Amino acid sequence: MRVILMTGKGGVGKTSVAAATGLRCAELGYKTLVLSTDPAHSLADSFDLEMGHEPSQVRPNLWGAELDALMELEGNWGAVKRYITQVLQARGLEGVQAEELAILPGMDEIFGLVRMKRHYDEGFYDVLIIDSAPTGTALRLLSIPEVGGWYMRRFYKPLQGMSVALRPLVEPLFKPIAGFSLPDKEVMDAPYEFYEQIEALEKVLTDNQKTSVRLVTNPEKMVIKESLRAHAYLSLYNVSTDLVVANRIIPDEITDPFFQRWKENQKIYKQEIHDNFHPLPVKEVPLFSEEMCGLAALERLKETLYADEDPAQVYYQENTIRVVQEKDRYSLELYLPGITKDKIQLNKTGDELNVRIGNHRRNLVLPQALAALNPSGARMEDDYLKIRFTSSVN
Repeated sequence: MRVILMTGKGGVGKTSVAAATGLRCAELGYKTLVLSTDPAHSLADSFDLEMGHEPSQVRPNLWGAELDALMELEGNWGAVKRYITQVLQARGLEGVQAEELAILPGMDEIFGLVRMKRHYDEGFYDVLIIDSAPTGTALRLLSIPEVGGWYMRRFYKPLQGMSVALRPLVEPLFKPIAGFSLPDKEVMDAPYEFYEQIEALEKVLTDNQKTSVRLVTNPEKMVIKESLRAHAYLSLYNVSTDLVVANRIIPDEITDPFFQRWKENQKIYKQEIHDNFHPLPVKEVPLFSEEMCGLAALERLKETLYADEDPAQVYYQENTIRVVQEKDRYSLELYLPGITKDKIQLNKTGDELNVRIGNHRRNLVLPQALAALNPSGARMEDDYLKIRFTSSVN
């Protein structure tokens, strides 16, 4: 299965691009699902069709769906939902409020990953296009396998064992005081089972032959800056970007003086997009005279974006992490485009290298060849952070 994740700053047009990409893939004979994991769904509005949690057919070879976190929770994590609802009701919340608040922060991202894994395992679709949340939320989604693994290994697994062992002893004292029971084995097992699915999906997400991110941006300063940061953070999580879509460019035939300043600024920012994202390919899409809503409008966008091309192709193969050996020395090279060395913090603990850029952090489990060595220096070169490892600190 080919997996394409569309992301970008809120309001840049990523849903329209995802829908148009789905139309072209279906036209070429691929069984295609466009899945919205953004809590503020607009995929149904883009197609101008009714759409729900389960895939509904848009046209031959094309299906669409909007993830409903509450339904996903009920269908796949029912015991946990019932327990959270029980806890909230014991604290005085009404039934409906407790039901809604059972969706804890971050669950939308987790269920998005689990839904991706389910479709990947089923193998019914040839192409899965994810209309993801805006960049910040999408990056949290992609970091879940890495961060979740760290917490699961260090905290949750020991806690799980202790909870199962102590529950029969503590429960008679706990329930009369708290008003609800301690979690049973089914509730405690569910998060770890979910983590195992997500961990398996990580291999798909980091395979640049199967999975690519496509960044949708506009020729505006703040949007470009966020897209550049997103590109760097995606590389940090070893997720490959293969295409940038520069959307809503004012056409040359627009000569109204009101738009002159906009056109001059866009000309500068268009060049910045090409320069700053090089060598990634960039597709330019004009600002259309009508709203991108309905199949007729999406057909125009599809033709503009792809013409006779196959959107399921890998437009560019990024190698975001590589290990290089030079005689008796090793280097770990991370592709971090647009990031300067002074914004990067490194720390090695045991067999893990902690890389922090701003508020994004990744714990890299080092290959065996590097785990016993110490980092002896780092430099930025050609958008790669090159970290040298030796047997002793220089």
